[in-house]
Amino acid sequence: MNTRIEAGWLFDFYGPLLSLRQNEMMKMWCEDDMSLSEIAEETGVSRQAVSSILHAAQDHLTEYEEKLGLLARHRHLTEGLEECLTLIRTDPGMAEKKIHDLLNEEE
Repeated sequence: MNTRIEAGWLFDFYGPLLSLRQNEMMKMWCEDDMSLSEIAEETGVSRQAVSSILHAAQDHLTEYEEKLGLLARHRHLTEGLEECLTLIRTDPGMAEKKIHDLLNEEE
């Protein structure tokens, strides 16, 4: 998956855990789709500093995901629910079982 997209997903889940500076630059990079040069100009630091800050932020986000697994859990539940939507049309009994299985995983 595209690095920026994956970083954006992680940022959605763990962005508030980053420092204010990292959070600000990740928002510019992921959500505002700004280049490193644009972020550097906007924040008054060098392009290299922006790159270093973004790399450190991405490392932190990856570490949070490894420890907490919120994004993986979200993806698992989303895939399960999409499967349930398909099953509702073709096999409602199996859809109900899948829903129960998903709920039991959460306990």
